[in-house]
This record gives sequence, structure tokens and C-alpha cells, in this order.
Amino acid sequence: MSSQPRPGFAELHRSGDPLILPNVWDVSSARHLAGAGFRALGTTSLGVAAAHGRPDGLGATDAETLQLTRRLAGLGVHLSVDLETGSLASAVAVAAAGAAGINVEDAMGPADAQAALIRSVKHEVPQLFDNARTDTHWQRRGDLAETQRRVRLYADAGADGVFVPGLADPADIEAVVAAVDLPLNVLFLPGRLNVAALAGLGVRRISMGSLLFRAALAATVDTALAVRDGLRVRTDLPSYGEVNSPVP
Repeated sequence: MSSQPRPGFAELHRSGDPLILPNVWDVSSARHLAGAGFRALGTTSLGVAAAHGRPDGLGATDAETLQLTRRLAGLGVHLSVDLETGSLASAVAVAAAGAAGINVEDAMGPADAQAALIRSVKHEVPQLFDNARTDTHWQRRGDLAETQRRVRLYADAGADGVFVPGLADPADIEAVVAAVDLPLNVLFLPGRLNVAALAGLGVRRISMGSLLFRAALAATVDTALAVRDGLRVRTDLPSYGEVNSPVP
């Protein structure tokens, strides 16, 4: 019996069964998540930047992001790359390196300029899933009307999906889902809506953003303190051999 073909990246954005997308910052985190069965991964710009001692959001790790994209291309999973505010050149470069998709954030800059970038990306690399991020709800009070205006503009420009990190109110989520006929991506926020609730509202992609990187930092400190203070240390960890196995 022949095996089923691997679903394309766009096909993983399903109504009622959203894509759960862990975000990685290095080869090891990506390999272990792929080994856990995740069929698609994203990169986290905060994780990549912080791991290199750089600030996030300033384009300071473009070279490192491209290098990571190349190294992850052989893992056999779809990869969406966080390009921060990005550029046409960076989108073309990661597409050539094996990325299936990108996130490019508008940082609340001019929406028309962001739409022009989306059109340029889709013209040059039409196969790349352009997940158009708007920051109307990120580290600011949410503006639903502006969110709807921007996601419609980005959809008209050719975006394949829209991403509104920080969007959490159920009524607002439903309003954005209704605003465009594209997959809505939201950020998983601990203590807020769970996956089932988000799926029920029409969300088709749920990203973890920097959550896993920050959780790894917390676990690192907690483990070191436990060793120092004579507390229980978790023993069901990946072995030395598993971590040290050859990298594709």
C-alpha cells in the first residue's frame, strides 16, 4: 500500500482542526519537536535573537535566521520563518533556503506599505505562505476596527493568512474570522482560551511564539536551583545520546 502524500503547509490550516505551531530557536529544539510528531514548526524571533545576545524586533539576527532556516530544511517538516518586519530580499532568501512560509509584522507602520510588500513577496515567491501579521493587539490596547481594516487590506494584497498576536476576546476573534476568507492565526496565551475554544471560534492556526523559549529558560533556572537546594530534579529528560545524535 502506498503511503499518503504529506499535506502541504496551507492544507494544515483547517477549520475545526487548527494547525498547532510550536516555535523553535535552534536545531535541537526543532529536532525534538519534529520527533514529537509536529508536522510544522515556526521560528521565534525573540528566541533566535536572545540566544545570540541580540535584541528582538530590530533585524539584528537576519543572518542567523537564514542560517537556521537552511539547517532545518532537512528535518522533513514544514517551516514558517519569523522575519520580524522583513523585506522582499529576506523573504526570497528563506524561500530558497527551504521555508514553507513566513511571518512579516507590520509593527503598526503604514498599512499600504505593508500591503505593497505582501504583493511583492507573492509575485517573487508565490509558493511561500505569507502569514501577514498586524500588531493592533500586540503590547497595546486592541483596536478591532483597525485590525479588520488591516487584515482586509493584506488579504486583498495576496496574503495567505493573517496573524493577530494578542487577540484574545472571543467576540473580537469571531469578528476577525468573519472579516476575511483566510486562516486566522492567533498566539496561544497561557491562562486564556485553550485550543478547543480557539478552534470553536474559527481560528485555523495557533502559534506558541516565544512561549517555549521562555519556558526553557525558566526550567533551566528551576533545575539549577533544585540541584543547589537539594530538591527533586526531573529525571525523564532526553538522554545525552539522543541529544548528541547526528543532525541532518
